[in-house]
Amino acid sequence: MRKSRDKLVGFLFVLPSIILIGVFVYWFIFQNVSTSFDRVVTRATKRELHPGGVANYSQLLGSDDYQHALFNLLVLTVVFVAGTMFFGLLWAILLEKGVTAEGVFRSIYLLPMAISFIAAGVVWRWLLAPGKGDQASGLNQLLAMMGLERFQSSWWQSPNSFSMAAMAIPAIWQLSGYVMALFLAGFRGISDDQREAARIDGASEWKIYRHVLFPQLSPIALSALIIVGHMSMKMFDLIYAIAGQNSYKASVPSTMMWTQLFQQGDATAAAVNATILLVLVALIVIPYLYYTNKTEKEVRG
Repeated sequence: MRKSRDKLVGFLFVLPSIILIGVFVYWFIFQNVSTSFDRVVTRATKRELHPGGVANYSQLLGSDDYQHALFNLLVLTVVFVAGTMFFGLLWAILLEKGVTAEGVFRSIYLLPMAISFIAAGVVWRWLLAPGKGDQASGLNQLLAMMGLERFQSSWWQSPNSFSMAAMAIPAIWQLSGYVMALFLAGFRGISDDQREAARIDGASEWKIYRHVLFPQLSPIALSALIIVGHMSMKMFDLIYAIAGQNSYKASVPSTMMWTQLFQQGDATAAAVNATILLVLVALIVIPYLYYTNKTEKEVRG
């Protein structure tokens, strides 16, 4: 009786949260998916904008604009994830080796996380300004002052896929410190006895990292990959702040969704876009949740 009462009391405590999540998360998701299947016909001309059902998804996926947005998202995600993982791990290794004023460097690396994407985007919009020659500003002006004019670029306004690679630079700057913190915590969680034992066996520093430390950091690396990967797929505010609302070159599904809903007034197309984006994120997050849940069960028993 006491256990049942305790369970009931615990359930009552979490019930408000369950209701709020059920209404403001899952009900809205259901409504969004339901809207994505709507058939839309204009009132005046009776022209069919969306055929309804699964055909709405085929219509959006088959459009050149959406395929362009998906390709931009792929480039952004690959460069963003690779950059944050590389610099995060590099900084963690440097700090883990022990440096003077470690706390200062750690604060410097983590400081960008305290800045909102919008505020950072405003600054990076100036830094990545595409003007060259007398019109140069930001990084292009710095390169000109250093005599490196040949490295000047149009950055996010480049006509090729480099535009989205350039768009990933501010995101890498802002989130590499977070990945560094994850890896640094992992390094500090490994006992010095394992390193000393490897050194006694004649292992070099590189072999210690490769065969002793890095294998134990694989769960942390996986977590960082999932977190950073799904953040890049949902990124909107940084891209909006840098490129504005009408930039086709920097278009990704999230910015395209804003245009569909608020500029074009096409709620069905925006709902289809949101559902596709939700599925893409779920394909990354759900296997990770399954893996972590399975790992925890194995550890417990």
